[in-house]
Order: sequence, then C-alpha cells, then structure tokens
Amino acid sequence: MTPKDEHTLYDTLDALAPDTGVPEAEEDYSLEEILAEYGADREHRLLEDVERAVSAPPPAAEPAPPAQAAPQGPAEQVRETAGKEPAEQAPRQAPDKAPPPHETAEDVVEQLKRELPRSPRPLSLEEMVGNTVDAVMETRREPLLRRRLGLFSRRVMEETEELPKPPEPEEEAEEEPLMEEAPLWDTAEDFRAEYHRRRAGLPAAAAASLIPTVLMILERRGFVIPYWSDDTQIQTLVLLGLLALVCLLCRSVFAEAAGKLGQKRCVSALLASLAALASAGDCAVRLLSDQRTQAAPYAAVSCWVLVFALWGLSRESRGRFDAFRTAALDDEPPYLVTETDRGACKQRGAVPGFYTTAFRDGAPEIWQTAVLPVVLMATVIFAGLTSLGQNRGADFLLNWSALLCAGAGFALPLCFALPYSKLARHLHATGCAVAGWCGAEKISRRRSMILTDADLFPPGTMQLNGVKVFGEELYKVRSYAATMARAAGSGLERLFDGLLRSEGGRYYTADDFSFYEEGGWAASIRGESVLMGTASFMRKMDVRLPGNINLKTGIFLAADRQLMAVFAVKYNPAENVDFALRMMRRSRITPILAARDPNITPALLHRKFSKKVKVEYPDLTARVALSEAELDRGMPRALLFREGLLPYAETVAGSRRLCKAVRRALFLSLLGSAAGTLLAFYLAGMRAYDLLTPLGLEAFLLLWTLPVLLMTDWTGRY
Repeated sequence: MTPKDEHTLYDTLDALAPDTGVPEAEEDYSLEEILAEYGADREHRLLEDVERAVSAPPPAAEPAPPAQAAPQGPAEQVRETAGKEPAEQAPRQAPDKAPPPHETAEDVVEQLKRELPRSPRPLSLEEMVGNTVDAVMETRREPLLRRRLGLFSRRVMEETEELPKPPEPEEEAEEEPLMEEAPLWDTAEDFRAEYHRRRAGLPAAAAASLIPTVLMILERRGFVIPYWSDDTQIQTLVLLGLLALVCLLCRSVFAEAAGKLGQKRCVSALLASLAALASAGDCAVRLLSDQRTQAAPYAAVSCWVLVFALWGLSRESRGRFDAFRTAALDDEPPYLVTETDRGACKQRGAVPGFYTTAFRDGAPEIWQTAVLPVVLMATVIFAGLTSLGQNRGADFLLNWSALLCAGAGFALPLCFALPYSKLARHLHATGCAVAGWCGAEKISRRRSMILTDADLFPPGTMQLNGVKVFGEELYKVRSYAATMARAAGSGLERLFDGLLRSEGGRYYTADDFSFYEEGGWAASIRGESVLMGTASFMRKMDVRLPGNINLKTGIFLAADRQLMAVFAVKYNPAENVDFALRMMRRSRITPILAARDPNITPALLHRKFSKKVKVEYPDLTARVALSEAELDRGMPRALLFREGLLPYAETVAGSRRLCKAVRRALFLSLLGSAAGTLLAFYLAGMRAYDLLTPLGLEAFLLLWTLPVLLMTDWTGRY
C-alpha cells in the first residue's frame, strides 16, 4: 500500500471517529476518494497480507528466536482495527506457513482473487451517502417514546397517551315519518259528526242511569217503593232493562273498546264494556239461580261507568273538532310552533305534519295500556278467589262486576278528554290549534320559549323620533342604515324600510357582515367599513361621539371610524306583550331572548315591562342561531293564525297546564282504580255486601272523580 493510500485511510477514519485520539491529517482529498477508500478497505488489507507473505524470507534450518515486535503508534493501531467487527479487534497475524516453493506470487494472487468475493458494481455518490446514513441510523436507532420512571418509584411507566381520534361527523336528525294525512277540513267534519253522534245519546243514558240510583237513595232513606223494595225479581228485571237501554245508547263505548283492542290497546272503555256485560250476566244468574247470594247487582254502577265513558269520548271528539277546524282555516298558516333543543319556537307556517302529530299515541293511552291489563287480570283472579275459591261459583259474575266497576272508575275516561276539550275551545277563540297530547307535550317539555324582536316589539311599536347627520348626505345615511338593518335581520328593518319608502334611498350590498357581542354590526358597503350599533359599541370601536348626545336607545352609524348619523329610536311597550310576559311568569315558562336588535336587552325589558320579568339572555352566537331557527319549518305541533306574542304564549302556557293537569289526573285515576279493586276484593272476600253496596260504590267512584273535574277547570286559568 502506498503512503498516499495510508494517508487517505487515516483521514477517512478521523472523519468517521473523531473521538479516537488520532491527530488530524491534512485534508487534501475529495469526498469521492474518501468513500471509495473506505468502502475498499477490506480488499486493501487482504492484498497487503499477500504482499507480506510473498516477500517474506524462506525459513532457516534452525528457527531463529522471534524478533520483538516494534511498538505501533496510534495511527497504525487504528489502521489495523478499522473496518473490523467488534469481535475482531485483535491485530491480524501473518500466515503461520509460507506458501510452497513451487507457487509463485502471481499464482497466490490469482488464488486469492478466486476466493475473494467480486467487487460490487460501481456506486454513485448519492447511493453511497444514502447507504452510509442508513447503516448509521440502523445501529443507533432510538425509540420515539422513551420509557419513563414513575415519581418516587423504580417501576417503569408505560406510555398510555393516545392521539385523539378525529371527531366523528354529526348524525343528521332523522325526519319524523308522516302518515297518510287526510285533508284537515274533512277530518274536522268527521269529528264534528262523531261528536254529535256521541253526544246525542248522552242525556238519555244519564237519565236512565239516574233512575236506579234515585230508587236506591229513597230506599236507603227508609221509603218503601212498590214493586221494587219487596220483589227482587221485578227489581232485577228493571235493572237489566235499564242496563240494556244504556248499553244501546252508549254503543260508541263498545265500538271504541273493540277498535283499541284491535290496535292492541287496553283502555278504560274496555273495562267499562266488560263491567256492563258482567252485570247483565249477573242479573240473569240472579233471575235463574237460587244459589246466588241475595245481594243487589251492580247494574246501576255499570250504567254510570258507561255514561262517564261516553262523556269522555264525546268531549274528546269536540276537542279534536275545534282543533282541526281551526287548523283548516288556511292551507298556509302564518306561523307554527315546534320544539327545539332550547324550547318552543315560532316558525313559518306549514300544515303537513299536524295531522300526524295529532294522532300520535298520548301518555294517557300509553299509561292505561300499561296498567289496565294488570287491573283486568287482577279482577278475574280476585273474582275467582272470592267465589270459586269459597265454593260459591254462582257469585263469580257478581264479584267480577263489582271489581270491574271499581277498576274502570268514572275518572279514567275524563283525564285527557275534559282538559283538552277546554283548551282546544279556548285556543279556537284566539286563532290557535294544538295537535293533541303529542303536540302539547312537545312544545311545553322544556318550559321555555324563544322570543325574537318582532315578538317583543311588533310592527308599530317602534318609532323614529329624529335623525342627526354629521357631514354626510341624508340619502347616503338612510341607504346605509337600511342596508345594515336588513343584513342584520332585526326588527329595525321595518323601521328603516319605511324610512326609505317615505324619504327616498336604496339598498346596497353589505359584504363581510358580522355581529359583535358589544351590541352592534359591521360590514363593508361600497368599499367603506360601516359600523352600526349602540353608543357603547361605537366607543369600543374607537369612534368618537359628541358629548352632548345621551340616548339610551339610540342607533349610531359610522363609516371608516367617522360618525355619520344618530337615529333616535323609541320602543313603545304593547299591553298584550306585557300580559303575555306575566302569563309566562305565572306558568313558570322562561323566555329566551334571541333578539338581533342591540337595544333589546333584559335591561330594556325591565324598563318597558314589568320588573319581575325574568328572561334568559344567551351569548351572541346562541342568539343568532336561535333567531335563525325562526326561519325554518319544523314539524307543526301547533298552528297560529294571529300576530303577536299573546297567541304564542297562550298556546305554550295552555299546553303546559294541559300536560300537568292530565298527568296528575291520570295518576289519581289509576291510583283510585287500584285502590277500588283491592277494596272490592277485600269486602267481597269477607262477604260484606252490606258495605259493598251499589250506592256506596258509586259514592266511592264519584269522590275519586272530583279532583279530575277540579283540574279540568284549572287548565283554562292562565
């Protein structure tokens, strides 16, 4: 190896391992030469060993003592160890045996070339640098997440942090499916005919039911009634005849029970029908069998159960007739009321969906379907235990009719029918309609209402008392103000639109329009940066205002941070709005203020209306979003045909009171049904028929009906 090659190898090793202590050499070689020399280092070492073996002298006859190896310098040590693996750090020794004498140096070189692997193909500079960097990175690769030790612990902590998953796309709300809807006016006519048909037989049925009740009261007072008090056969025949007449007059109850049963619904009409049939069968047993207990049949109670059931059906038909005839006034009503995540919202009117909402199953029907089958099965089991279980099989229909009358009750058919009929009739007079229980429950569930500018200050309640212009043309001022008010969509749009129509002006295009939480708007009109809002907003936007202007409800207009005009706006409170806010407070309904007018704030409402009015004032983003919801068209839960806040508030407040009254009445009715069934079971099991008389059972059921009647009257008081 030539001295130049040795110097090249030394320089390369110095560059790759600068911490070996080797002195730096002169850097007179290019990068290509260094890499070529470093890549062929192994072949150079092998050739050097061959040259040393060939040039070695032949061995003497007697072996000479081994010569002491000369000390090697640091450069020579690094040269011999360069390119070796860690396990081959010892210096390479010369071959122990010399080649045979008949072999020449050329033969040895040829043999070594055959044994050595062929040189690789020539590599370019880019490939050589890439391979070298990859090899270094492979040997010195470190994990990206290092292992950490826990605090005050030798235990290795595992990396548990995970990258947050990307947010899943929001699922779009599924639209409520619509059933095949009939025309509203035809539906209203059907309910009107149904109401008159059911109401026609109600007075006669009530009169027929009153006859045995009056006779029993007179008999209880000690009066002796001919052909009634002494002859049980005639008494039974009279009761059976009156029961048959009442069943004929109340045939709508049997039709309703059969229809609901076909829909797999168990309602109070089914128990009332079964009670009438059981009482009729008991009267027949009393006439034909001597083994029956000599107790008065409960046919009179069954008659009243049918009468109350028919009364409830007729009132429900009247309520639906009032609701649908109001809804049929216009195919495109002005407004509808629907539910949102924040509460009831008044939107643009639409009729499709009102029919579907009105015919949804309500809470009264659902709860009756859940509880009354249990009551029905209990009556059958209790009747069997008190008759067949005591070897009195002839008393089965007697006990079952008493249990059925107690379980059906008088109040169950009236829980929803009476309050809804009263509310629908009241709303019909005010030009509103609620789509049954489902509609009332949907819009009153959140106990809140979204109010906008037009709800609190309808057209005609805002006045422009004057305009003061600062160095601008009045035409430009009016045009800019009207353009900003229209872009904001606030109640001021009507005011400035009327100003344009009367005084002249035009609308421009407002680019980059934005709202500000401080109480104002900003936009770009004809290349000018326009601001419009309250005085505090202008000050925060660095617009200088005159010191002599003190307007609490003034609207200021500026262009390029220069004041253009001041509009003196006056807000006049309306009496119906004040009454509506008071009504909402009494009904515990929270108004949510979604106004875009910067002047309409809770402070303004306290000054203009009652100080006890409490409103929810969300942030700017929520207010804008809620006000935009007014432009949508959701599922109509109620329809409004009049302007103003009062019809809107009456609809929501009345719906809330309806739901509260129905829930309470339904709870008391179901409780009375269960209590009456258990009490009748106990008395029948003790054979205490002197306590379980028909007159006493009627009084018991009337007492449970009285709270329902009071709640019905409370529904309309708001």
